[in-house]
Amino acid sequence: MGKCYNSVVIEAPCEKVWETICNFHDLAWAAGVVTEVEAEGDLKGDQVGAKRIINDAFHETLLTLDDQARTFSYSIDDGPEPLAKDSVSNYVGSVRLLPITESNTTFIEWQSTYESPDDNAIAEFCNPIYEALLSALKQHFS
Repeated sequence: MGKCYNSVVIEAPCEKVWETICNFHDLAWAAGVVTEVEAEGDLKGDQVGAKRIINDAFHETLLTLDDQARTFSYSIDDGPEPLAKDSVSNYVGSVRLLPITESNTTFIEWQSTYESPDDNAIAEFCNPIYEALLSALKQHFS
């Protein structure tokens, strides 16, 4: 099983960061990384089962959302190689926010697990994307 893991400290209170990222259909904070988010179906961005297409390439489904724990998880159902549905299975990404009480800032981790014949190719593809997303989020609050 392959894994990706990325984390960063955001210079903003956990509540504000969560308010910014908890809507599965709103990635406005990721300008420059995400150019388009298309909501699919009738479910809202805070409803488990919500579907989206990012940058006309990544098809994702919201699997869990917990406002109290400030975490959500999603599956990547299809995407460009090496994330095409025939190349990877059981791809689950998760995002978790934790308050850093000493400084009233936020620790955020973005991780994923997946099954693929070439786990390294997926990690090499996904880690830079997660790094860019976390960098964009950090920039959003600076």
